[in-house]
Amino acid sequence: MTDRVDEIIQNALREGRSALLEPEAKRICNEYQIRTPASRLVSSSSEAVKAAKSLGFPVVLKIVSPDIPHKTEAKCVILNLRNGTEVKRSFSEIIDNARHHATNATIRGILVEKMLAPGTEVIVGSLREPGLGQAVMFGLGGVFVEVFEDVSFRLAPLREHDARSMIREIKGYEILKGHRKQEPADEESLVKIILSVSRLVRDHAEISEMDLNPTVVYRKGAIVADARMSLGR
Repeated sequence: MTDRVDEIIQNALREGRSALLEPEAKRICNEYQIRTPASRLVSSSSEAVKAAKSLGFPVVLKIVSPDIPHKTEAKCVILNLRNGTEVKRSFSEIIDNARHHATNATIRGILVEKMLAPGTEVIVGSLREPGLGQAVMFGLGGVFVEVFEDVSFRLAPLREHDARSMIREIKGYEILKGHRKQEPADEESLVKIILSVSRLVRDHAEISEMDLNPTVVYRKGAIVADARMSLGR
């Protein structure tokens, strides 16, 4: 497990990159038993349509480029595509938007990914604190993390009671418990992801920052929809 993660990280560092591409970050997540959506990396619109049909509609298309870290802002993410015609059109649209956003961007392909069902969005992440070590973070995800800044932190390594207390101390815990008609979130799945992140950053000190946002949690299970990992010595 560690060898495969080391290979991904070292390859990025050899290329002079300070951040992993989304497919790389998600492969690392999978090595640590953190679930991500089924996906295919493609290089043409015909491959994108074939991949979408294989994965099953609806799907999401995302640019994969080391020069476009903020895909949504660059209009290089298109959600909820329901047929081959929409996928083919969106493939071309994303490439055009990428070229407009960064003319000389290196494009590694487009990620075709299974669209997730709606759920409660949370963020799990980490940040290397100089002199302290790796701090693991948890909070409500999506736009909420920026609006409310309702997050909790613990220094790695974490034990199960640390992860559980991180979840329960945020103000938004009432949402996770099931607010009004909303289904309660699977707390056990979140505990496992937090502990996996703790192990990952302890095993691989090169990861200076990580955002698994949004991580979509359901009544049963949780899955990471988007993953970012930054590298530093």
